[in-house]
Amino acid sequence: MYQTLPGFREFPPERFRERNRVFRVLRSTADLFAFEEFDGPVLEPLDLYVDKSGEEVVEQLFWFEDRGGRRVALRPEMTPTLARIAGAAGASLRKPIRWFTVNEQYRFERPQKGRQRAFSQFNLDILGEASVGADAEVIACFVAALERCGLTQEDFKVRLSDRRIWTRFLQLMGISSEKQPEILSVIDKMERSTPEKVGTMLEPHLGDGTADFQGRVEELRSIRSEDELLPFLTSLASRSEDNDASVELVQSWMEFRTHVDALGLGSCAVLDLGIVRGLAYYTGPVFEIFEASGKGRALAGGGRYDHLVEKVAGVSMEATGGAMGDVTLLDLLASKNLLPSITSGPDCFVAIGGEAARPQALRIAQLLRQSGFSAAYLFRPTGFGKQFKEANRSGARVVVSVGEREVETGQFPVKDLSTGDQENCSLEGLCDRVHLLIRGET
Repeated sequence: MYQTLPGFREFPPERFRERNRVFRVLRSTADLFAFEEFDGPVLEPLDLYVDKSGEEVVEQLFWFEDRGGRRVALRPEMTPTLARIAGAAGASLRKPIRWFTVNEQYRFERPQKGRQRAFSQFNLDILGEASVGADAEVIACFVAALERCGLTQEDFKVRLSDRRIWTRFLQLMGISSEKQPEILSVIDKMERSTPEKVGTMLEPHLGDGTADFQGRVEELRSIRSEDELLPFLTSLASRSEDNDASVELVQSWMEFRTHVDALGLGSCAVLDLGIVRGLAYYTGPVFEIFEASGKGRALAGGGRYDHLVEKVAGVSMEATGGAMGDVTLLDLLASKNLLPSITSGPDCFVAIGGEAARPQALRIAQLLRQSGFSAAYLFRPTGFGKQFKEANRSGARVVVSVGEREVETGQFPVKDLSTGDQENCSLEGLCDRVHLLIRGET
């Protein structure tokens, strides 16, 4: 017997309803924040992802050569597609661009808790806007989505950082711009590695200065108050005039923090420079959202990437954004009993009394559907008793009985299964009666 491939999930109707309920919340939240939904191809040129993340990304993708000899890949994320679409449209798009998606993506990684090979993401991006207010807006929308799923700001933490602070730190430590991407990638792994492993990764770049550098990195990562940022950076400067860039950087950070607090995120958003985001294209504020205990994988993450659109599409355009994965989100909601079983069934069940009445019963089912009500019936003949049991099992609200006598008299019993009340209706008045019952009016 065939089995589901590793890292891929199945969604029978009950689980599908649960996920769709969450997706509806995500989409409606994006609407509240004036984002517009878009989509792109599920299959893209492999080089689109190589140009963004480097040749090493190939090992993480589902890719192949198509019949036209092109190297193509199933999309592992939406940001490169967004950059290509927005860049191609260029000046024709009104700025700022506020776009979102909720769709499935694919990565050839080892399946584990919180990570699958096929997963859906809620992506939010604002393009064509340099203000750090846009970065705060993206984070605020993710927080609102979590709250509207039933979580509170006590259930999660937004960890805020800034790639510019790390870049400035590396400059003051005398690290060349060529080495910075690789060293930042190592720093990003510090939370998941031992000091010994980190030292081994840094030593080829820093030699005898590795231990001192690691100590300075730990000092910066331990800062939890904005008031400590400028004193730390100025302590690294060899000349007082070098501090101007640090002052400007901290002022920009404080502007960002003011936006975050004004949007009501102060109780869940914390400065945490341990968040680096290993991808080289980030250029400003970055963030990750975790369950409050800090356990498990991130619920969401992202940041500013001002140069990616130009790299992908040749058009200069500032950008910021992030993504929230459905795997970790659904796990968290389930752990807090926030995925209640959602009943689903037809509005109406048509009970058929005898095969001679079936043609009229089918006409009535179609009449109900044309009036906007979902309707079901059994395909094989059976007694009214079994049909009423099936109606209750299906979750139907109303049963319309159609037997030979009802066809002769033109009067059809309409029963409200929630109250047991029943009333005979003519064919002309049947839909009006069902409408009143479905709306809860008797």
